[in-house]
Amino acid sequence: MRCPKCSADDDRVIDSRTVRGGLAIRRRRVCNLCGFRFTTYEEILKAGLRVIKRDGRREDFDRRKMIAGIERACEKRPVGERDIEALADAVIAELEAEFEREVPSTVIGRKVMERLERLDEVAYVRFASVYRRFRDVSQFLSEVEGLIARE
Repeated sequence: MRCPKCSADDDRVIDSRTVRGGLAIRRRRVCNLCGFRFTTYEEILKAGLRVIKRDGRREDFDRRKMIAGIERACEKRPVGERDIEALADAVIAELEAEFEREVPSTVIGRKVMERLERLDEVAYVRFASVYRRFRDVSQFLSEVEGLIARE
């Protein structure tokens, strides 16, 4: 593994532990040349899911892209990094169980929204406003009123 600081490829593992329910291994490493410490993750590569976009295009599923969307919705909210990771892991596990190769982007968005609603209602509304492409305040209000009615 190349050191991200000095690019040397001489390092050692100082700690390993399983993460994401045993689906990955987190390794703490230290560069033997410069002493820089860094973290790597190791996980099983599966035949990846492909996402069918709304316009019909297909692209590889990108976990980081999904997490970035969730993080934007949770910005300045009392939602921790672990909560976001757990939400993403749960959605991905569900998708992999239901779909073999391709999954519509609408299904991904709907599953994220279901979990966000239980995690943080403000983050849910933020995510919904982008996912459902709200055009005006009335759509926003309608979503908030629906949330209030479900309580």
